[in-house]
Amino acid sequence: MHGRLKVKTTAEQQEAKRKEREKKMKLYNAATSKIFQKRQGQEYDQEALELTAQILSANSDFYTLWNYRKEIFLAFKEKSTEDELHKLFEDELSFLEACLKGNPKSYGCWEHRCFVMLTMPCPDWDRELMLCNKYLEYDERNFHCWDYRRFVVKRAQVTPEAEFEFTTSKISSNFSNYSSWHYRSKLLPLIHPDPKHPGGVKDDVLIKEFELAQNAFFTDPNDQSAWFYHRWLLGRAEKQLAIDCVYVSRELRRVMVRLSKPAKIGADLSLQVSLDGVQCTGEWTTPANSNDHSLLWLFNLTAPLDGNEHKVMVAMEGSSRSCTLKDGDEKASSVDEVKPGTLFSYQLSAATSDTLTQELDACQQLYELEPDNKWVLLTIMLLMRAIDPLKYLKETLEHIDTIIKVDPCRTNYYKDLRSKFLIENAIEEQGLSAKSVDLSNRELTTLRHTEYMCTAERIDLSNNKLSSLPGCESFQCVKELELKGNQLKSCEKMECLPLLEDLSLTDNSISTMEGLRPLTLCSKLKKLNIMGNPLCEQDDFVEELRNMLPSLDTLIT
Repeated sequence: MHGRLKVKTTAEQQEAKRKEREKKMKLYNAATSKIFQKRQGQEYDQEALELTAQILSANSDFYTLWNYRKEIFLAFKEKSTEDELHKLFEDELSFLEACLKGNPKSYGCWEHRCFVMLTMPCPDWDRELMLCNKYLEYDERNFHCWDYRRFVVKRAQVTPEAEFEFTTSKISSNFSNYSSWHYRSKLLPLIHPDPKHPGGVKDDVLIKEFELAQNAFFTDPNDQSAWFYHRWLLGRAEKQLAIDCVYVSRELRRVMVRLSKPAKIGADLSLQVSLDGVQCTGEWTTPANSNDHSLLWLFNLTAPLDGNEHKVMVAMEGSSRSCTLKDGDEKASSVDEVKPGTLFSYQLSAATSDTLTQELDACQQLYELEPDNKWVLLTIMLLMRAIDPLKYLKETLEHIDTIIKVDPCRTNYYKDLRSKFLIENAIEEQGLSAKSVDLSNRELTTLRHTEYMCTAERIDLSNNKLSSLPGCESFQCVKELELKGNQLKSCEKMECLPLLEDLSLTDNSISTMEGLRPLTLCSKLKKLNIMGNPLCEQDDFVEELRNMLPSLDTLIT
């Protein structure tokens, strides 16, 4: 322990301590063994209570013994009078208090106390509330006690308003109380619900809460509790589930649908496809053939799409979208373009523009005082993205360079965040219907929002820092994929690209044939450039590669 002198012990003293420990361990093991025997024999008596109490007093995290005590109390409940039961449960509450003094963060103790209060006759919930207050005076961030308090409050019929005042008092005494901030976030939507946004909070109340959070992080900018609460206040707009895009391919006899938010067809959503007014039967799959929630879903048509005009409609409850495949056309799509700078803003905040601007001004004032604070920098970036991602791009990138210097341990996270911002801006600028998407020379370290490139036929990701292509299975329409000058070691996920014809992997890090094996499923691949990869230094790899990919017309090594 800090502040205590280390006293050297003699060999004789050490030996005495060892013997004492052995003696205690023998007693502990003997008592435990006897308890297990009694439980196996379904002996629910006073002796069992006493034995388990001895062990739990020394080790309150022995969950099996708490369960045994529950069984004992349930047995007593069947054969005891109400007065006898009341005394038993009161004694148990006192025993639990003694255990919690030794280990106030014991899951078993708090869970058993819930059982006792729910099982005993005439529980005193007001007393339990006072007990919670006392424990939170000793340790105001004990989340076990906060959880138990919510359990008690629900049964003591304490109003949300009263609990909200309680969180205010705890925060006023100590800003660094994450549990209080978190509890506050649960209470606000109950007390001041926003009728326009389910789960939201009224604007006038939000402004007051922003002021409270500002007071906290201006007082201690390095404490993360208030920053997390501030981030929650900014919130996220809830998008309504709808069909954003429908794409039809005559060649693949396939319908592709992009939703407004991830969903799982079958579990969360029912989608019906009709061709020329006739409902189609079939199964929906994701591009990766996974069973996860997804923005992008594929439907294979069983009926042939001849050269004539066809109308495809995809419908769900409350929403539908149709797409007309005209005579002679190989593909058709229906997609709504959005105002540049607004496509991804819902992910950052549901607050009004004026509120966001006020918060940005406040954070920039704090930044002048605390230029090396990562929480200030990160919040400024998120606010700028929510207000106008295109206008503030240059400043956002400068802040990312700064935050990497300030917080080098999370460099990769900030680089990925930078990549996310750049991809979002490129999609906003180039449009959702773009047939060619240019993301080259941007130092990207990861891919994001690939679902919004699902109809692009040419995608340029050259001269970045990509070591993998997460989400590239969404490139369902891509014919030409430029990946020159990255750090790829394999073509993982490219087997999901049904129309890929031209692939450039120049100057990457592919060193084995296995790294190229996914391309065997790309039946339309005609041109492959792997020049500048370690694989090219191996003997006789060209013949082996041509045997593996017989459909290739052009192989550049």
